[in-house]
Amino acid sequence: MPARILDGTKIAGDIRNEVAADVKTMAAAGIRPGLAVVLVGHNPASEIYVRGKVKASEQVGLYSEQHTLPETSTTAELLALVEDLNRRDEIDGILVQLPLPQQVDSKKVLMAVDPAKDVDGFHPINVGFLSTQRPGLVPCTPAGVIEILKRSHISIAGQEAVVVGRSDIVGKPAAMLLLNANATVTVCHSKTRDLWAVCRRADILVAAIGRAGMITRDFVKPGATVIDVGMNQVTDPAEFQRLFGGGLAGGSAANARREAAFRAKGSTLVGDVHPDVAEVAGALTPVPGGVGPLTIAMLMYNTVKAAKMRRGSGQWSVASGQ
Repeated sequence: MPARILDGTKIAGDIRNEVAADVKTMAAAGIRPGLAVVLVGHNPASEIYVRGKVKASEQVGLYSEQHTLPETSTTAELLALVEDLNRRDEIDGILVQLPLPQQVDSKKVLMAVDPAKDVDGFHPINVGFLSTQRPGLVPCTPAGVIEILKRSHISIAGQEAVVVGRSDIVGKPAAMLLLNANATVTVCHSKTRDLWAVCRRADILVAAIGRAGMITRDFVKPGATVIDVGMNQVTDPAEFQRLFGGGLAGGSAANARREAAFRAKGSTLVGDVHPDVAEVAGALTPVPGGVGPLTIAMLMYNTVKAAKMRRGSGQWSVASGQ
């Protein structure tokens, strides 16, 4: 029986609607949450991400502004901008779009962001709040993973969860959120022995390794919930065939459509989970349309949460209150 597909786009839309309602309520009290996005240079992918974040802000009623600095910017120039944004009371959230140019000390810049405005949840103070279950700002993608599980009525407490990937941005905070929700958690990485066997124990398997189709059906316990955080662009026809089989030459209709699009565009987006996993998993997030939309939705949520924490406007009702 094919896996139930967990619709991240719909869940993200629900969260955005909740955020918009909260923003409207705050506006009636004279408060409009504000988000500042900092972009350095002209990285095409970063520009697309930033445009999406600014557009989403406008859609839910947030005040937003974008600061675009030249590729030649120095660490000192970014620190000066961050310091100015820290001082401005109408700015509740600061997001520095990564990656930054090579000459910029990224860690120093991120450390300079006021933890109360750190809507990415990367600052060590917010990391500490997460690990000790204190109110703070949680990284957007891992928070989105938890929202998908909760809003899809998938039990976390008492379940065995395996996170493949130990990045500071996704793997580690996802593991901590699952642990805080009373799952038994294992974190795997490149040095894990018998990775497939460890993954196969999981009731909830989170793939955040950054390798297209690495998690195959052999890694997945039948009936498990699989959350695919990966977003990989495949351009090699041989790699496409490894992932999607015959396509027009005899694969499924869906793969045939994907292959036709691949031939026209020269690329396709693939997660860290092989498409065949859909045949054994109980539930699965698609790529695209799974975790991705939740990342921006949770950024909107974090901006409102930061405004409420900073301005003392009471308890928040959006998302899960993390």
